[in-house]
Amino acid sequence: MQAADALRHVLVVDDSRAQRHMVSMQLNRWGYRVSECDSGHAALDLCRVQSFDIILSDWMMPGMTGLEFCREFRALERESYGYFILLTSKSEKTEIADGLEAGADDFLTKPVSSNELRARLRAGERMLAMQAQVLAKNKVIVATLVELQKLYDSLDRDLIEARKLQQTLVRDRVRDYGWSTVSLLLRNSGRVGGDLVGSFSVDADRIVAYSIDVSGHGVASAMMTARLAGFLTGSSPEQNLAFGKGPDGTHHLLPPETVVERFNRLMLDEIQAEQYFTIAFAVIDRARGLLSLVQAGHPHPVLIRADGTMETIGQGGLPVGLIPDATFERHDLPFGPGDRLVLFSDGFTECPLPSGDDFGEDGLAESLRKSAHLSGSDLLEALVWDLTQQAGSDSFPDDVSGVVVDLLPH
Repeated sequence: MQAADALRHVLVVDDSRAQRHMVSMQLNRWGYRVSECDSGHAALDLCRVQSFDIILSDWMMPGMTGLEFCREFRALERESYGYFILLTSKSEKTEIADGLEAGADDFLTKPVSSNELRARLRAGERMLAMQAQVLAKNKVIVATLVELQKLYDSLDRDLIEARKLQQTLVRDRVRDYGWSTVSLLLRNSGRVGGDLVGSFSVDADRIVAYSIDVSGHGVASAMMTARLAGFLTGSSPEQNLAFGKGPDGTHHLLPPETVVERFNRLMLDEIQAEQYFTIAFAVIDRARGLLSLVQAGHPHPVLIRADGTMETIGQGGLPVGLIPDATFERHDLPFGPGDRLVLFSDGFTECPLPSGDDFGEDGLAESLRKSAHLSGSDLLEALVWDLTQQAGSDSFPDDVSGVVVDLLPH
């Protein structure tokens, strides 16, 4: 015998009083709670206010047939499932199909066999037990999803604030050094990213511009860019890895290849993170009319000369933070008034297009040719516009960033 609060509640529906009593007597003997109704309409009204585990309904009844009652019963809003058994003398396949279509779970042929009724009820109970388990697990899943949503919302708020902080690393999108301007673009593919661009003044005749791409573009990459930015601050030569200290205590700018080597040692010996980065590091010397640049795994920088000709520079080089004691090659090129240097991340060149190809260096070069007459900041925006048009979306799979250095005419 089941506990009183665990008894299955069965509703018996039949217009025959004798048939109802006979079935109800057996159900009571087996330990079920039993309610009775003499019509489909009365049973439907009762089901609107009470919940039954199992319904035993005659098929042929005046007013509302068992088939119609089953269909209306299935339309009711219920928290739990009700197992519906039709009692019928019908055995044709089409009529059985009609019952299944209406929502019946099982059928019993009149006159009802006690053993068969008991077996069908046990089958219904097994199904109800499985359904209860599913509901219980669903409740756990829903509760877990609610907690995960709370965590996601909290994390998303933190990432939004982190994005704001990361954008402060590129506070001035155009920097005017008097004789040169540097335009910067930083656009993350997610809340935060792994790209970093910037510039700083060395003295009255020299500036530095750089473009960095840390592996990945999530939180860890964003934290790494923040740390690297701290090593390239122009306001404090003592903390800037690009400066060395002379015997007299003064700070002087190191050669670009030495700067990148220092970063390589820093990544491997001190930071020791499972990350690396690529960099294009350029020094523009107005007095000497010279551009000195190191390309370490970064896309090839582009020079746009005053006469409109374009050339790519660099030989690729190794990324920073992969190989101990790696060396990096410096390229020295003449750089005069009207010349323009463009640095960019692989978020441009490796952006996939609907055709299956990438935007590529050819796509970038074509975009630069069309927009070479624009200012540095407008040129960078034009590159993003062209990339959007080619990709068919303004949502890119990787961060895109760029630097344009213009040496102004005298």
